[in-house]
Amino acid sequence: MARDRNHLRGRKMFKAILVGLSSLAAIAPASAADLPVYKAPIAVIAQSWNGFYVGANVGYGWGRVGQVIDLSGPVNLGSFPIDGITGGAQIGYTMQIAPNWILGIEADIQGASIGATTDRFAFTTRSEVDVWGTVRGRLGYAVGNALIYGTGGFAWAGQEFQVGAAPALSNTHVGWAAGGGLEYAFAPNWSAKVEYLYARFGREDYDFGRFVDPTRVNLELQTVRLGVNYRFGGGPIVASY
Repeated sequence: MARDRNHLRGRKMFKAILVGLSSLAAIAPASAADLPVYKAPIAVIAQSWNGFYVGANVGYGWGRVGQVIDLSGPVNLGSFPIDGITGGAQIGYTMQIAPNWILGIEADIQGASIGATTDRFAFTTRSEVDVWGTVRGRLGYAVGNALIYGTGGFAWAGQEFQVGAAPALSNTHVGWAAGGGLEYAFAPNWSAKVEYLYARFGREDYDFGRFVDPTRVNLELQTVRLGVNYRFGGGPIVASY
């Protein structure tokens, strides 16, 4: 009798376990539906560098002016240093040719007071670059909100040159410029930059007539500039991965 009672008790316990498991299986899907679903975060690739922009810049420039004077020679008087301030405006366009690579073009024009006066033999010589500009290509690599870039292209400079008591003459020197910089987007449409440029210009002749023999002058210039740009249509790029 005891053995039958134990057997009956075991069968009841087994049935209770089966009923419990069945109930748990029915509840589990409903509970899982209430659990929060994990979603991968959407990555933001920071600033869009696509589009047109305008901006302003200010900086410091220095360089050298070389002089060859025709005293039935010619006589090479060597070069002398110049320096001063510069400031102006730029306009450009950039486009993203790959997720991180940026290609663009920029033109700028600056007023300047980069010059010096020096005594050379029997002459007092004065040189001043009062305006200059460039048209350059830009190739950069974007890292977050920062753009590291190299640049190069056409450059020109207006120089006023005077020797002794002769009237000052102005001439336009043309050449090339190359350099690089770092630009940082601090708002959806705004960025700030620091840029270095080296410019080398061709020689130009200054003919002072009866005052001084003809003088051939060359010019090289280096600048470090700070700038700010406003980009039309700027905004974040959202990647869907």
